[in-house]
Amino acid sequence: MARIRTIKPEAFASESLAAVSLSAERTFFGLLTQADDHGRFRDQPAVIAGLLWSLRADHGPIGVEDDLTQLAAADLICRYEGHDGKRYLHVVSWHRHQKINRPSGTRAPACPHHDDRTDREPSPRTHRTLREDSVSPHRQLPEGSPNPRESSPHHEPPGQSPLAETSVTPPGGLSEAALIPHRPDLGPRILDLGSVPAGRASAPTPPPDLPATASASDLVDEYVAACAHRPPKAFLAQLRRAVDRLLAEGIAPAHLRPALERLRAKGLSTSVLPSLVNEAMNAVPGPPNARPPYRAWTNPADVESAYGGDL
Repeated sequence: MARIRTIKPEAFASESLAAVSLSAERTFFGLLTQADDHGRFRDQPAVIAGLLWSLRADHGPIGVEDDLTQLAAADLICRYEGHDGKRYLHVVSWHRHQKINRPSGTRAPACPHHDDRTDREPSPRTHRTLREDSVSPHRQLPEGSPNPRESSPHHEPPGQSPLAETSVTPPGGLSEAALIPHRPDLGPRILDLGSVPAGRASAPTPPPDLPATASASDLVDEYVAACAHRPPKAFLAQLRRAVDRLLAEGIAPAHLRPALERLRAKGLSTSVLPSLVNEAMNAVPGPPNARPPYRAWTNPADVESAYGGDL
């Protein structure tokens, strides 16, 4: 069965191949694809001609026989007779140029002329056995020497060492003032770099009847007081957490109150509260003399009173 083989670039500068004809050189390259994993093939010019020269009718078994004779004279192949009385050939430099991974077995007998040379193929599917002394066990400590795992009170994995207390640096080099302890039960919160601190100069002035500062519980209580019926506890818990997160970002209660009012009026989910707050903070009001929205014309019920006899 034909196989994919390797042809090195230096093959075209080989003096041995330059000593034979072009047809013999092509036959040699073709034998590389037809030989088995040990470089052997049946020495049958008619079969080789049918495999390599089937589309060249002018180069038949006689021409292939001449090619094989030239290749053997150039010491590129070796033609020999096996113990079964059949003729075989093999590529002399096979194992110097073809690297076969997991070579399969062969039915062709070994060459009697090159079997004892250094380029002889290794036995298929054989593995080198390990010597007894090549297997080195783990090095043992001499008796009486301290065990490094027992001598250390806290065993550390290899390649790791405990960090010194001074080596722990807050991410980004944040100062202590950047940690806002809003709620002691939830721990300190880190101010977002893109947030606006509370009490900014551009914040709108809150109504006089509402305090300028309020906690999440105060705002939720205002929300509940404006409802016709008390919302479920699960909803109020979610609302309190959402308001608490926005307050921690520095959102002023003056912006949270209109957002909570719209949330209550429309019965929306607490997940849209940040969008409503953003609308309350950044919505651009329309021009004062804006045109009223377009309304389709309808026939009035009383034409005389609507148009005053102008029609």
